[in-house]
Amino acid sequence: MAPRKKPPFAQNVLALIYDFDGTLTPQPMQEYTVLPELGLDPQEFWDEVGRQVKATGGDQILTYMRLLIEKIEANKKHLSREALRSLARDIEYFKGVEEWFARINKYVKAKSKGEVEVRHYIISAGLDEILAGISIRDHFTRIYASQYFFDHHEVARFPTIAINDTGKTQYLFKINKGREGLGESINDYMPETARPIPFEHMLYIGDGMTDVPCMTVTKKYGGFAIAVHKPDDDKTVATCRELADANRIDYFAPADYRAGQLLEQRVHSILDLIVARILFERERFDFRSSQGLA
Repeated sequence: MAPRKKPPFAQNVLALIYDFDGTLTPQPMQEYTVLPELGLDPQEFWDEVGRQVKATGGDQILTYMRLLIEKIEANKKHLSREALRSLARDIEYFKGVEEWFARINKYVKAKSKGEVEVRHYIISAGLDEILAGISIRDHFTRIYASQYFFDHHEVARFPTIAINDTGKTQYLFKINKGREGLGESINDYMPETARPIPFEHMLYIGDGMTDVPCMTVTKKYGGFAIAVHKPDDDKTVATCRELADANRIDYFAPADYRAGQLLEQRVHSILDLIVARILFERERFDFRSSQGLA
């Protein structure tokens, strides 16, 4: 009987997973797009969301999505999916963001001699309809975000997906198990060796307390987390210090994505470790396969 053919080594992918608002952009996406389109003051809108959450005990993401629909209707605006997508052109990014992804890919390719693949993901409580139009969209394997149901008139009626702080963690497991489609279940058992992207190969980048569940899960299972803050901003620096003090992150740095800046240096140090892990795991896999070991 011919020996059974060994499967190829498949865990050669690392993932950088990003929050969006406050991580890649200085302000929430709504403040560049739909709120100015409606003539709404951002602080007044978020304050109203906060008051309604307190009064109803409701979910903050569902509340802001409902309130946004009400404001659109009250202003007699027609913000279709295409209209929301087009508003993304006004989003501003932190310095260096638009060049970041290609540079990271090139770094990992060189570090691993082409043996390791990089994938970028966004997990956001913001609106998928806006993120569909961002200028950096093509750099991401998947973007997970809250969504509306639009009727046949292209009018937003109600949320179909609302991603809150804790809900974001399920998408980490989608990435981990390779079941990335929205309709694919992550509940079935899958051995660790069969998962395309182990948590040990993940780096989560966020900016604050809303990212704590994702940071905690990623680190708990052997991955890494970095927090970013607005440059020279005491409030966001204080948040990062709090995260570091609680050991929820490995590093924090200013949200300056330009080459040679502190954030890139700290990301490189983590990527070096992940690449070394993958190359070691591949060598070990090949060794065991050559010896006929399970």
